[in-house]
Amino acid sequence: MARHIYDCPLRWADMDSLGHVNNVVYVDYLQEARVDMLRVHAPAQGGEELAEGVVVVRHEVEYVRPLVFRPEPVRVESWVTRIRAATFTLGYEILDELPDGERRVYLRASTVLTPYVFAQERPRRVTDREREVLSRFLETVDEGAAS
Repeated sequence: MARHIYDCPLRWADMDSLGHVNNVVYVDYLQEARVDMLRVHAPAQGGEELAEGVVVVRHEVEYVRPLVFRPEPVRVESWVTRIRAATFTLGYEILDELPDGERRVYLRASTVLTPYVFAQERPRRVTDREREVLSRFLETVDEGAAS
């Protein structure tokens, strides 16, 4: 499956005093891309609860280069790297794809999420239907490969 692509607008309020996207704002961009992937542009019904009915277990963020304010949106690519019984992991890159095909990456990240029943304040398992939706975005990484 191809990665999900979300064109994220940059907002003036996202900037720090140097005109760069503030480091904590990137996590908002990841959330916007996740909701767009699973709710707005889901490939099939079944991912709606995963768009909003999850809690973050862990974020890992690697800042590659500063992103400076400009009127054009930045590209956020999202994909699923792992699906377990009660968690799933998304991989992300925030980047620009240049006319010559080069990819200028600003950030790489991953997020471990778990479905959550807010009314009962407890995590739950990934349903078969949700697993099917997530599998459409699955792009596995060889964890033994050198980075």
